[in-house]
Amino acid sequence: MTDKKIKILTLGDHPLSPSGVGTQSKYIIEGMLQTGKYEVISFGGAIKHEQYQPQKTEQYGDDWIIFPVDGYGTQDQVRSAIRQHRPDILWFMTDPRFYGWLWDIENEIRSIVPMVYYHVWDNYPPPRFNKAFYDSNDHIACISKVTYDVVKTVAPDTNSCYLPHAVDGKIFNKFDPKKVEEFKKQNIKNSDSMVFFWNNRNARRKQSGALIWWFKEFLDRVGHDKATLLMHTDPKDPHGQDLEHIMSELGLTDGEVLLSREKYPPENLAMMYNIADCTINIADAEGFGLATLESLACETPIIVNMTGGLQEQVTDGENWFGLGLEPCAKAIIGSQDVPYIYEDRLNKEVFIDALEKFYNLSPEARAEMGRLGCEHVTKNYNFDTFIKEWDELLVKVHNSCGSWGNRKNYTPYEFKEIL
Repeated sequence: MTDKKIKILTLGDHPLSPSGVGTQSKYIIEGMLQTGKYEVISFGGAIKHEQYQPQKTEQYGDDWIIFPVDGYGTQDQVRSAIRQHRPDILWFMTDPRFYGWLWDIENEIRSIVPMVYYHVWDNYPPPRFNKAFYDSNDHIACISKVTYDVVKTVAPDTNSCYLPHAVDGKIFNKFDPKKVEEFKKQNIKNSDSMVFFWNNRNARRKQSGALIWWFKEFLDRVGHDKATLLMHTDPKDPHGQDLEHIMSELGLTDGEVLLSREKYPPENLAMMYNIADCTINIADAEGFGLATLESLACETPIIVNMTGGLQEQVTDGENWFGLGLEPCAKAIIGSQDVPYIYEDRLNKEVFIDALEKFYNLSPEARAEMGRLGCEHVTKNYNFDTFIKEWDELLVKVHNSCGSWGNRKNYTPYEFKEIL
């Protein structure tokens, strides 16, 4: 390899935004830049922009330029960026539903530069309707074991690997108990209550409304002053339910359910995980679920639906780092873009029983769950390994595929026998 830096063009959520895709994109980009071997051009999408001027960070200067775009960009914007900036690799991330337009011109792109896709997929059955998409990449990195199995089943000839999300342990860790207790007293009305934390987008598949409804029934069992549900979300998200209306309807207006609406830096979120006794995710489909991984890194146990990437977080096959709830039904749903996929739906009584079971655990048992969960994250989802594996993958793609004048291992046509 020469001293020339490898230039990456990235597409996805704005890498400085707080979304899961944005956060992981930032981790990867900054990790690569810190090696001194890369330059990055990013399309920052999936948010509303106040202006569209190129952005730079103080730390990385010209090595990282972010161009705000609507959606994830357009074909012409990608063509222009490739011709103007001459990247060595095109890297992109999120659900394949958002990239059909990009794969439509893969023959143009891949004749010049290889395409690396960081793939998000939530559930089975294997989506054979994605095969043409999968085959249109030089390499697919998969965020979960479910995603990896899906890709190997649908497109066995496409290069792929399992490369899960990671947590920055310098930010997400166990804080000083005295500072945590002080913060809890200042922000939780019933500061002696058990705190359940929920950090997700208020969207249909996240089951935010069901969570509040069922939490109320849990409080009816144990007492309304015995537990608090802290929800870090937008209660008025147009893709979700009106959470404030549900709270009012159920009479949960005296601190039983608290809403955290602001977009906080990671350090503030880490404190929320620390004041919580448990973090919940009961989504009916979840590609990975970054919040629960961050929670475990802070030694806070989790209660999760055994779906998607959540199931590999809550247990290592031997130890449990919270409570994993088996779905009561796997309904096949779909749309015009996704003809079929499972929704893993939980039973109300199973969930409420799980809350009560966790509530009745001894402090020592909960602490042990959290301690083991942190060890699990440190061993399998640590930041150093994450960056090392991404560096090795991108160097491997760069060396084996080349770009521009030395593009290798790509043929823009195929021969078929006509019978």
